Amino acid sequence: MPDKSLPPLTWLRAFEATARHLSFTRAARDLGLTQSAVSQHVRSLEAYLGRDLFIRKTRALELTEAGSTYLPVIRDAFDLIATGTSAFTGGDRGRSMVLQCNMAFSVLWLAPRLGWLYARHPWLVLNIVTPIWDPERHAANAAMEIRFGRPEDMSDAAQRLTRDRFYPVCAPGYQGGAPDPETATLFDCVGLTGSWGAWHKSQGRPFDREGEVNLASTFVIAIETARAGAAMTIAHDTLVAGLLAEGALIRPFAHSPPLTEAYFLYPPPPHAQTPASRAVLDWLHEEMTAMPPAQG
Repeated sequence: MPDKSLPPLTWLRAFEATARHLSFTRAARDLGLTQSAVSQHVRSLEAYLGRDLFIRKTRALELTEAGSTYLPVIRDAFDLIATGTSAFTGGDRGRSMVLQCNMAFSVLWLAPRLGWLYARHPWLVLNIVTPIWDPERHAANAAMEIRFGRPEDMSDAAQRLTRDRFYPVCAPGYQGGAPDPETATLFDCVGLTGSWGAWHKSQGRPFDREGEVNLASTFVIAIETARAGAAMTIAHDTLVAGLLAEGALIRPFAHSPPLTEAYFLYPPPPHAQTPASRAVLDWLHEEMTAMPPAQG
């Protein structure tokens, strides 16, 4: 018989996901439910508790004092369940983990360094997931996530990893070694603040080629196109520092304004950490600390 003193698990999951995203829509995507179902689950929980958990505004949600107090209780309970469950699901859980990060970070930063990680921890097994358009849909299944975006779009659980600058890059011989943004083939990554237009604007210069810029959904395409000598693209430190150091790309212009977006780490909570996640966390922090600071 279910314990009558406990609300249904579906209500608690809806509350935790909504509190994490401060959005019914994002919580619904996370849980694979409709927005109305998540909203109804939360309202049912509020009725059960006899108090509001969220302040509902026109385009935003905020936790009430009761919601802020209740949230860590629910998260700790879920963490405890996850830890207890892992004891019954086989020894494999301790050495394997799902790591979610975007395609560009996975290919251009993570993959070149994985040899060092495996040399230190040869028992480690990674499942690297790289969604492009909807990372929140898959994040719930990942033990750890590295996400790229604006600080204001991240939750309190996020740990900032980088403070990059952005600038044009191209192959050493592109346009005879003297590339010109007015005549070059330009590439950019769609939907980011560090764009060709922003690079020009930060110098007080107009940019009248917006309609001529080729767009890619991931930096992998834009940067590989530049490396092949076919275009010039906007990039940032984390993704191209290695390629610049080895001479595969060059920075033809010194100007490099700070990038609004950054890479953020969503680590597993302490109760849910495993030997695999602890190994990756320690290694990741070491690698990020060793990276040279962005140069203006």
